[in-house]
Amino acid sequence: MSTPEPRDELVSHLPALRAFALSLTRNGATADDMVQDTVVKAWTNIEKFEVGTNMRAWLFTILRNTYYSSRRKSKREVADVDGAFTERLSVKPDHDGKLQMADFKNAFEQLPDEQREALILVGASGFSYDEAAEMCGVAVGTIKSRANRGRAKLADLLDHDDDTAMELTDPATMAVVTDSGPVTR
Repeated sequence: MSTPEPRDELVSHLPALRAFALSLTRNGATADDMVQDTVVKAWTNIEKFEVGTNMRAWLFTILRNTYYSSRRKSKREVADVDGAFTERLSVKPDHDGKLQMADFKNAFEQLPDEQREALILVGASGFSYDEAAEMCGVAVGTIKSRANRGRAKLADLLDHDDDTAMELTDPATMAVVTDSGPVTR
């Protein structure tokens, strides 16, 4: 007696799969969707099935795992039948970021050359204070001072204080404006 091809055997278990799915979901349409998902997963992973073992048990395990995964996922989802949540969602216009970047660029260009250089090396380029000091041929304290004075001047030119949210999301720009440390290279 030869063992049937796994893909051929899979089809013979569809009625039992649907009955099991109905017992879990108590909804015909959802049960049909679950069976379909199970068959797709089984079909695409048929090489993981060990020929000669219990195909029905393997399929039921896939169906059960699919069911519980969908239950966990549904707990994180919010029903928005009337669109109340959707109406409150908003997206910031693209031009806001461009305007803020233009303001930043104008303010950055007003800094003295030494401060701009320190901020570019330490903030945007991600060099350490020691590396930047060596490149510029100055003491580490001088680079730190230039970077701090540059940040303070930028904050003043941009009317930024500690309570103001930073809208610039570019990591290099954020590293220049804030003292968040060097950007990883």
